[in-house]
Amino acid sequence: MADKIKVLIVDDASFMVKALSEMLGSDPDIEVVGVAKNGKEGLEKIKELKPDVITLDVDMPVMDGIRTVRHIMIESPVPIVMLSSLFNHGEITFEALRLGVVDFMPKPSGAISKDIHDERNKIIDRVKIAADEDIEKVRRVRVCKLDTRDRLSERYEYRQLDYLIAIGTTLGGPNTIINLMSQLSPDLPAAVVVIQEISQKILPAFVQKFNEYTAWRVEVGIEGTVIEQGVCYICAHNNPLVVKNNQNNEYCLVKGSHPEEPLNDLFSSAAEAFNENSIGVLLTGIGTDGSKGFMSIKEKSGTTIAQSTETCVYPNLTHTAIENGVVDTVTNSNQLASQIELTISRRHDE
Repeated sequence: MADKIKVLIVDDASFMVKALSEMLGSDPDIEVVGVAKNGKEGLEKIKELKPDVITLDVDMPVMDGIRTVRHIMIESPVPIVMLSSLFNHGEITFEALRLGVVDFMPKPSGAISKDIHDERNKIIDRVKIAADEDIEKVRRVRVCKLDTRDRLSERYEYRQLDYLIAIGTTLGGPNTIINLMSQLSPDLPAAVVVIQEISQKILPAFVQKFNEYTAWRVEVGIEGTVIEQGVCYICAHNNPLVVKNNQNNEYCLVKGSHPEEPLNDLFSSAAEAFNENSIGVLLTGIGTDGSKGFMSIKEKSGTTIAQSTETCVYPNLTHTAIENGVVDTVTNSNQLASQIELTISRRHDE
């Protein structure tokens, strides 16, 4: 029998520790090996117990969750699933995902409530996925806060929308999205539509904070929105949108036809709407979604770019697409932005 996944729970709320211990302990593949009441104690327990995964609260005494993540990633790297009631604090969700946690999940409310048991399967699923993360490939993203007032006129200046950059990822992807968008020029005649795995509850606060660290305007993808040049629209994996022409022949975001394959759906819609000016970008993630959509882009003479598996914390998505022969260019995470810019520059020169 395979070894069980060893989990350390770091949380100062006794009722939450009890609830999480019962939930995780109910799965035959998971063993809760210890608990800690704050980040400082958690760091000590990591070295002592060597867990495979940590569940981590944010609001704790002595050492809070964000400080703890910083220390863990430097001193004793281990996959982290954050569980917090502070999901509407953008500075916390953005920072956690920037630092490379596997996922940031809203903490179930109440004591041993119905709500917490409704979340059981999702929490167990996240812990199991986290156990498979290649922690050595996790990199914190370096970002600089921008004064958006300095570029206010440029942000809202009209530029022609010629290209669509469609980006797909699942867990582990927000970190790479932050890195890519912080490097990508907002002067491109393009819009960006992203589908990533993130709780719908967390998304608005995350996007609001993200908007402070990139020259692009970053917005939550909302059905019916007419897409504009210089804007990055982010959609949650469980509420995905695609690009279609509306009755005024404007490109807009609409519900897709295949929510079970959101990345395929997004890439295929990009190909249909923008033809050879569609650019598909596939990043780290679990599963095989995206390859069929990449094929649609190639059939329309668009461009497909995949993050190299060597830099993916989860290589499944990109590995499948590469193996299926539907990727034009493979590049590491730090060169994705420059590769997109080069693609558009070459198209313009043709």
